[in-house]
Amino acid sequence: MTEKPQIVLDTTGLLCPEPVMLLHNAVRDVASGELIKVVATDPSTTRDIPKFCNFLGHELLSVSEEDKQYLFFIRKK
Repeated sequence: MTEKPQIVLDTTGLLCPEPVMLLHNAVRDVASGELIKVVATDPSTTRDIPKFCNFLGHELLSVSEEDKQYLFFIRKK
């Protein structure tokens, strides 16, 4: 992803539901159309973050895994 996110949310070491709760708070801190990057280590985030985005209408631009970390790029609706 070449676009720079407005917020990089590092949730490494945190377990569900904490990463999603922190993402929910971060979404409140950015304007519509802005980008959030989430870095997570909990495998359940690969299920929970897409569901969160789908439920609230945010755009999940990408999900990837690097060095045992899950990377999510989300655009606020």
